[in-house]
Amino acid sequence: MRENIYLQIYNEYSNQIHSGQLLPGTKLPSESELAEAYCTSRETVRKALNLLFREGYIHKIKGRGSFVLDMTRMDFPVTGLISFKEMAGTLGAPSRTLVEETVMEPAGSALARQLQVPEDTPVWKVIRAREIEEERIILDKDYFRADIVPFLSAEIAAGSIYEYLEVELGLKISYAKKLISVEPATEEDHRLLDLKKYTHIVIVRNYVYLENTVLFQYTESRHRLDKFQFVDFARRVRR
Repeated sequence: MRENIYLQIYNEYSNQIHSGQLLPGTKLPSESELAEAYCTSRETVRKALNLLFREGYIHKIKGRGSFVLDMTRMDFPVTGLISFKEMAGTLGAPSRTLVEETVMEPAGSALARQLQVPEDTPVWKVIRAREIEEERIILDKDYFRADIVPFLSAEIAAGSIYEYLEVELGLKISYAKKLISVEPATEEDHRLLDLKKYTHIVIVRNYVYLENTVLFQYTESRHRLDKFQFVDFARRVRR
């Protein structure tokens, strides 16, 4: 019976979220209130809430409760190499890029390790906030080896850097290694993004290689966690 009740709670709330009866940002009843309403234990309620959390229906904030997430998330491909301009063109929503910084500087120790270059190697640093439907929900921090990309400007950064690299410079961008993690938001994230109540952020770290296998770009793409779902296609390999 306990199993049936936890699934009942999960199904009822997931259906209400899908149908729009519960709007994004709505706070769910507390564990105690749900336990009383369903005549069950808090352990059973906690199991249902954890399932809603794992499936992306709610966000749990310690000391505050559980809140409904926006299910109209934008798909962001995990395996593809796609620019923001290309992705924005598929969304059907108004978007723009806000350039915070475009500067050339020495790599320094931390970035030198990421790009596998000496610490004094000149590197272009480009920081851009991405706004979709008047909300800044992505912070892109891009670093390019200046010996491969000798010039960048705020005007180029406001458009499409990849279009400039491929069309103007003739670079052959081939593949990338990606690392995805969820980490606490930094002061910079809070300053440059509209994070609202969210305390954590999804970070996609990209190591981008040219056709000749040279690592020329390192990127941290920092996403507000309620707005994106990262998608991939997987096929089982028979052994």
